[in-house]
Amino acid sequence: MNGNTTVQKAAGGRDYLAPVRRFLGSLAHEPLGMIAFAVVALLLLVAIFAPLLAPYEPARQNLQNVLQAPSWAHLMGTDEFGRDILSRVIWGTRITLRTVFSVSAIVGPIGLLIGVTAGYFGGRIDAFLMRCTDIVLSFPSLVLALTFAAALGAGLNTAIIAIALTSWPPIARLARAEALVVRNTDYVAAARLYGIGAFRMILFYITPMCLPSVIVRLTLNMATITLTAASLGFLGLGAQPPLPEWGAMISGGRRFILDNWWVALMPGFAILITSLSLNIVGDTLRDILDPRHKRAGT
Repeated sequence: MNGNTTVQKAAGGRDYLAPVRRFLGSLAHEPLGMIAFAVVALLLLVAIFAPLLAPYEPARQNLQNVLQAPSWAHLMGTDEFGRDILSRVIWGTRITLRTVFSVSAIVGPIGLLIGVTAGYFGGRIDAFLMRCTDIVLSFPSLVLALTFAAALGAGLNTAIIAIALTSWPPIARLARAEALVVRNTDYVAAARLYGIGAFRMILFYITPMCLPSVIVRLTLNMATITLTAASLGFLGLGAQPPLPEWGAMISGGRRFILDNWWVALMPGFAILITSLSLNIVGDTLRDILDPRHKRAGT
């Protein structure tokens, strides 16, 4: 084994799996985090294989089975149109995760670009970009998302855009704070002496150092995105019927909450499990990827 390692080093080889092994080793010391990662992985599998896992068509109505209590035929019961709630919850997983990852894919690069640019250049550029960020932050995110969704029209894609437009400021402020620290490091000063331009400096020297914190923040934001998307669906501004969106399912079941509790409880429980798991995953990533936070905690 030592001979193979020596040969690998002599050949200039690199162990690309070492970071993965270190991450898994750190994760092994976080039992709650491992459970949360397993739940999120299970949700991803459910979303991918929803057509195979759902026992019924999510939009198929059966007026002879209206508001049936949970049973072996319908494990989560049926709603006011006789639709199987379990099937709708399974398909709703795909809609929710699509919303979460789509919003994250939008706000991550936008917030990172704005924050790193402001932190690196400083001065008037920093002041202008941060004042724009403060303006967006001055409004409650849900209220602002509702405003954008109402202006753009109801729909799943509209909900994704509306949530993305309100979710980038925390990412930008975090990236700016990281960039302010990184730009004063010795290796950045050395790169300036070599004549590295501003674009290359931001892209190759500043941004990679900000990525771990931004990834952690994005993961923590996913729980908030889940709740915001459910809120828009509850108010009729998210995915439209007959799509089985969890918030819309709760909205439809609130009329029966006293006598037929399962109609609203089952999608609500799915929202709870998803948002809680994403929160724990974010906390675990913060403990693993941010050694400063771990030292502060100890």
